[in-house]
Amino acid sequence: MTTSVSFDWMEKDGERLAKCRHDHPFAVLGPQPHQGEWIVRIWMPEAEKVELLIDGKTFDTTTVNHPWVFERVLTKDPGIDYQIKVHRAGVEHIQNDPWAFRDEWMGEMDRHLFAEGNHHHIWKRMGAHLVEREDIQGVMFCLWAPNALSVSVLGDLNSWDGRHHPMQKRLGGIWELFIPGLKEGELYKYEIRSQEGHCYQKSDPYGFQHEIRPYTSSVITGVDKYKWNDKHWISQRDKQNNLDQPISVYEMHLGSWMHASVDSPFIEENGNPRDPILAAEMKPGARLLTYKELTKKLIPYVKERGFTHIELMPISEHPFDGSWGYQVTGWYAPTSRYGTPDEFRQFVDSCHENEIGVILDWVPGHFPKDSHGLAFFDGCHLYEHSDPRIGEHKEWGTLIFNYSRNEVRNFLVANLIFWFDQYHIDGIRVDAVASMLYKDYLRPDGEWIPNEDGGRENTEAVHFLQQANHVLFEHFPGALSIAEESTTWPMVTKPTNMGGLGFNLKWNMGWMHDMLDYFELDPWFRKFNQNSVTFSIFYNYTENFMLALSHDEVVHGKSHLLHKMPGDDWQKYANTRALLAYMWTHPGKKTIFMGMEFGQRQEWNVWGDLQWELLNFNPHKGIQRLVDDLNTLYKSEPALWKDDFDQYGFQWIDCNDNDHSVISFMRREKDNGEWLVIVANFTPQNHSNYRIGVPRDGYYKEVLNTDGERYGGSNIGNMGGKFSDKINIHGYNDSLDLCLPPLSVLVFRHDPNINPQT
Repeated sequence: MTTSVSFDWMEKDGERLAKCRHDHPFAVLGPQPHQGEWIVRIWMPEAEKVELLIDGKTFDTTTVNHPWVFERVLTKDPGIDYQIKVHRAGVEHIQNDPWAFRDEWMGEMDRHLFAEGNHHHIWKRMGAHLVEREDIQGVMFCLWAPNALSVSVLGDLNSWDGRHHPMQKRLGGIWELFIPGLKEGELYKYEIRSQEGHCYQKSDPYGFQHEIRPYTSSVITGVDKYKWNDKHWISQRDKQNNLDQPISVYEMHLGSWMHASVDSPFIEENGNPRDPILAAEMKPGARLLTYKELTKKLIPYVKERGFTHIELMPISEHPFDGSWGYQVTGWYAPTSRYGTPDEFRQFVDSCHENEIGVILDWVPGHFPKDSHGLAFFDGCHLYEHSDPRIGEHKEWGTLIFNYSRNEVRNFLVANLIFWFDQYHIDGIRVDAVASMLYKDYLRPDGEWIPNEDGGRENTEAVHFLQQANHVLFEHFPGALSIAEESTTWPMVTKPTNMGGLGFNLKWNMGWMHDMLDYFELDPWFRKFNQNSVTFSIFYNYTENFMLALSHDEVVHGKSHLLHKMPGDDWQKYANTRALLAYMWTHPGKKTIFMGMEFGQRQEWNVWGDLQWELLNFNPHKGIQRLVDDLNTLYKSEPALWKDDFDQYGFQWIDCNDNDHSVISFMRREKDNGEWLVIVANFTPQNHSNYRIGVPRDGYYKEVLNTDGERYGGSNIGNMGGKFSDKINIHGYNDSLDLCLPPLSVLVFRHDPNINPQT
């Protein structure tokens, strides 16, 4: 038997491997047939000696073609049934040969679906997967980089040297390599060489976990191993129609809701802070809470407030805390700032156990230019458009996805399904939808390209959003898909088969801006702006709206909600209570940002805590009690949510009393004929003997009064309720003579069981 065979082409292949310019290592490495025999070639840079171990026997190898290509001729194909003993720098180790595992990982159907943009579970193939191949444990790496000259796996296993583990290029620009022996928790990246020879180190676009910033490596992490306990929750969620359910959302940023001190007893089991890196940026001794700690602190707090959902500002991995999470680099990984992927799964599981849904902010509109991310990924504009007039948000310093490319749409659509499948989330809020829909968004003339019809609409983004929502509801019929869309784009919440975008809710930005503009006015001038309060009903049934007082309204010099209000402190508190109560009684689902529930004074600061110390003062505690009671009333009264999107659900009593800045209306639901009467006084003057019409005679119980002493008000009201009088007003034969407290909202429920004799 000969021990080596020399070929000129092998010498060239060896040089290509050594220079990281080889795209087809399986053609020359591992077991190779030759003239009725087999040559095993082992690629081992900087090794002094390599021995082949087969069936208990040891075989020497030679390096006749290249000093790092170790060869041995055998009489038969060894398959994968061999190991190699490596001698390098005085150290010996035994391993399996990566290039013995030659079978394709991405099958023909996988590649076909991915190429046409319809592989909804592509993460089960792309990324780094802990698998067993032919009884050998290891990690299968799979990457899409069609323009690359070569791709290598980097990690501690090879001292971050791209020469050691070149990947195999498959059809469709897919690169694969199985590395035996790798285990969970090991770090890795991809080294990508462009056709021009430039070298890039990239995190895995499909990485399931990443290092804590400022470090940027991906982390090998298993999926599908967590044992969920929320089967009943998921089953019930997917059976119901979200549009006729109460939805009250607590929008929050996990990192700045609350911090823990390093010496806090509320700490990791090992006594160490999870995130010492950020400690210096916080107040002395502060650190981020972990997913485990948030499970213990946040969930009971939200449950006590009565919210039905938590909305998390983006927790997909991102490098810079100051971006609030809206510049994502790790699309398939919850941020490691707060813990591991399974710890986040446990957080969601605990939310469901406490009947709290979880909504994530999802950002498919743009991505940052960080060198380890998607930008110029394989030496070309792969995920983004090459033309900055289409592919860049200059004002934000970010890049725009190329929605016309099937594989890019697939990356995003599958990512949406991934979060529901792997993390059991209940909904998404899609950020900055308007920036996707319009080609001239924040662009001056001459710096944008019209569509094929000469218009400003981005038809590619429209088709992407329609595809994403269609696929989402196909897989998860009980999901929430919420659009932050700030224009009058039509049919945002209409089904895709009708030509709509397919969302089931849209943030009502018009209502938010009108109401904040109105409440910032001195009450004396409000009578000239009554339309700001009433206009939202005019268009309320054009979309399925969610009322939102969001994080964007309490930053950048805008003041927090309490300090938007005019007047002295008493009026600020009363105005805040009145706005919140009007929001909860107005048609539409609800979202408020953290801190609003107790009257935060300072603007939101991503680096700090909420002002929890304010809850030591009764006016702030009173606002919190009001939010608690609003949520309790809201969930217990179907009239406040059952027919949010049916015109029957709302009826004005009087919207024209601008002289007194008073409005009155009813909320109704069809099924049981239940209804409530709501009266709002938006001036600091109380109105005695204020009469409104009601549709039925009898006793009306005062079920909410924002001026109640419990909430920090002056405790003016109607002694718990009023009987109606036979006095015609507002088109009704019966009416109520009410006392309206200053800057207040009152809610009345007709009680047929009480009559004047009792």
